[in-house]
Amino acid sequence: MYIPDMPFRAPVTIRLQSGLERSFGSVYDALDFLENEWPLKRGERYQRAVRRCRAALNRMLPTEVAREAFIAACLEAGMPAVMVGGIAFAPSGNGRIAAS
Repeated sequence: MYIPDMPFRAPVTIRLQSGLERSFGSVYDALDFLENEWPLKRGERYQRAVRRCRAALNRMLPTEVAREAFIAACLEAGMPAVMVGGIAFAPSGNGRIAAS
């Protein structure tokens, strides 16, 4: 079965629990990670992300809806997005988040 790539408008880079960073450029990449490498397959946002990624691959939802659900699931699992929409965020010296 052929599944089109369905790219995101901008890649999502997350910081894994190990501290490494990983980028996801399409709905398929995100769903593959959710289904095969996710640390704990539970949580409301995790389940929503899986459903929305599958719906996007079936052309029932826009890819950006799946992208946002994936980002939310990553946050729920303690894996923050370090680059969203082409803007990287990094802590500044005063404890606030600053665009870099």
